Amino acid sequence: MTRAALPGFQFPNGNLWKILPLAMLLCATFVLPALAQEKEKLWRTLSVSGHGVETTPATLAQVSLGVEIQGKTAQEVQQEAARRSSAVVAFLKSQNVEKLQTTGISLNPVYSYTNNVQRITGYAANNTVSFRIPTEQAGTLLDDAVKAGATQINGISFVANDQAIALAQKQALKEATQDAQQQADAVFSALGFKSKEIVSIQVNNANPPRPPMFLRAEAAKSADASTPVIGGEQEVEASVTLQISY
Repeated sequence: MTRAALPGFQFPNGNLWKILPLAMLLCATFVLPALAQEKEKLWRTLSVSGHGVETTPATLAQVSLGVEIQGKTAQEVQQEAARRSSAVVAFLKSQNVEKLQTTGISLNPVYSYTNNVQRITGYAANNTVSFRIPTEQAGTLLDDAVKAGATQINGISFVANDQAIALAQKQALKEATQDAQQQADAVFSALGFKSKEIVSIQVNNANPPRPPMFLRAEAAKSADASTPVIGGEQEVEASVTLQISY
């Protein structure tokens, strides 16, 4: 019985067992030192985390307001809430507010208790919208929204625009990286070591914290004075971890 062989290739027969040990020795000669170097690189490393904070003006007011109507029947309150909400939304669109969207619609029964007996006495409908407006325009707009039919100011927070946040994120990352590098330099200097190379970089976060939301407040029945609204600054934080060999 003959053994098939690929064209141009001949089995070395008995010489194969002489060649294999030599090949394995050559492989070990090149691979093992490389593995040892990688192991040493990972073993002799310092991990440091740097922190960066950048502030940017909060030029936009994020507003949540709504219409709440109570009445005897569900149909009555829902129709009135829809009518007033439509008027409020039309007003907000006329003011060119940004990111206008409906955030909640609800219709719930109103209960009363007499001698531990629960009964439905009416219904309450609530429609809520959110939007953004330049901070300096927020006070006047809130007053006019109440006149248009809004009955609740559910919350207001202050944020920077998207472009300003993006720039602040980059600056915070830069500060965090520099902070980590300075910490590493201080440690190496104190111990008498010299840094070789950065073997890994981890960006932990570079996001602005959630802006604080003011507590819900009932809208005034009449607005004789303009509502004062004052923005502030928004902080963007970043954290970077460096792993440096020495």
